[in-house]
Amino acid sequence: MITRTVPLVQVPAVDDWRIQLKQAYRTPAALLDALGLPATLMADAGQGHALFSTRVPEAYARRMRPGDPNDPLLRQVLPTGRETEQVAGFTQDPLEEAEHTPAPGIIHKYHGRVLFIVSGACAVNCRYCFRRHFPYGEHTLSQAQWDESLEYLRRDASLREVILSGGDPLIAPDNYLDALIDKLERIPHLTRLRVHTRLPVVIPDRVTEQLLKVLTSSRLKPVMVLHINHANEIDDAMAHACQRLRAAGVTLLNQSVLLEGVNDTVDALEALSERLFEVDVRPYYLHVLDKVDGAAHFHVSDARAHELMDALQARLPGFLVPTLAREEPNRPNKTRL
Repeated sequence: MITRTVPLVQVPAVDDWRIQLKQAYRTPAALLDALGLPATLMADAGQGHALFSTRVPEAYARRMRPGDPNDPLLRQVLPTGRETEQVAGFTQDPLEEAEHTPAPGIIHKYHGRVLFIVSGACAVNCRYCFRRHFPYGEHTLSQAQWDESLEYLRRDASLREVILSGGDPLIAPDNYLDALIDKLERIPHLTRLRVHTRLPVVIPDRVTEQLLKVLTSSRLKPVMVLHINHANEIDDAMAHACQRLRAAGVTLLNQSVLLEGVNDTVDALEALSERLFEVDVRPYYLHVLDKVDGAAHFHVSDARAHELMDALQARLPGFLVPTLAREEPNRPNKTRL
């Protein structure tokens, strides 16, 4: 499938990101020790870990402040006993996605675009993940199911865009992605390929020369939606990864989640938008929290969200202000707040 050559600077060995993935911190104890945090935090962290396992790449942990239990990046990934709390209105499937799976691995909620679950795995387990309870085992596709899902896309001529999602779609090997994109571009009514991913954020070395070729060698126009919640997530390596993606012709957008104790101040949101612009990523959405079981401690009220957006609009030009939105079940689009 790959026919074009993309001029690139020298990059790490193609398998380096996979090694980093395998070497990620898999227990709260290992992460706490790496950051010089007291073992007394382990009892609390262990309760959340038992419900939803810990996974944090070392490249991401390096951006955290050693010795600071309130670091905004650490707060996103360190389990807590508060994840065991049962809170009214918080459910295992807050978006009722189970009602919108017409074919294996397919979630189809909005007109003109469909979500294709490439992998159930992630490079990092974010504690507020709205799919932390998603039955990925039911959406791991065999070859026959893959063909069934592609046939669903072929039959619906209203579709223009396929969104590769998961988990994280970039967990999949480049040759798998290449084969999938090759099949997708043969569906004539499709025009865009969107990739929703956090992997280049937490392991910037995932942006390999081969991946860039895979994303930019088909006729489908590539868009990558990154998931960055705080300006401190964008270090030099991440900035370089963004530069290479843009140079290859990939449109970069960012969506964030408004999280208590992470980015729920106007200073944090302003710094994030400014930093995104520096690395050629457009602020796209700021989502209020999806009410998933185990994440209620991240909730920010709508009233507070509106206050923050009013203050942000007073500080930034319009093109740097993300759209505040909520995703709600059985609606034809996201709800702008």
